[in-house]
Amino acid sequence: MIRLTAPDPARFESWAACVRDFADGPIDGSGYFGGSIPEPTPEEFARYLEQRLAEGDTSIPPAPERVHCSYRWIVDETWEAGGPLLGFLAVRHHLTSFLLAQGGHIGYSVRPSARRRGVAGAALAVGLTEAAELGIDPVLVCCAETNEASRRTIERNGGVYESSIAEHRRYWFGQGPWPQEPDAQGALGR
Repeated sequence: MIRLTAPDPARFESWAACVRDFADGPIDGSGYFGGSIPEPTPEEFARYLEQRLAEGDTSIPPAPERVHCSYRWIVDETWEAGGPLLGFLAVRHHLTSFLLAQGGHIGYSVRPSARRRGVAGAALAVGLTEAAELGIDPVLVCCAETNEASRRTIERNGGVYESSIAEHRRYWFGQGPWPQEPDAQGALGR
């Protein structure tokens, strides 16, 4: 059974192994973007945890070009017994112009060694529940036009295709109306 958990400061090795598994590929939902994946060192892990916790703290304003975001790790029933970190999922609380066009409320990725086992679909379903608990409705989830696996994952979870912008497919979950502009909390950027 797949579930989401907060990043765990005691699980550096699991995090490092997961980051290494992605090699040079994108790690959507991790907070790393644009090819900015650093070497997974203990120092970077501490920085990663501090930044992700700060973005989730709604009592402080987000950094420029960012929004409040709940970062989660994708794990399964083996996690407590030392099982692997399977991937990352982010629930962004608001939409900026960038997120409205091609990022969405939820971003996720599953490490290459754990793909094709239903992990992404199960994690997205749990992420949609968490978004609903945060009062986010409707929820936007996007994927690259070329990412057939993510497209299928989103559609299997009930995403309704609206349009494509900048080579990204945009899907909505929940009742409309679907926003056409960033929300009141979404600053320009990502």
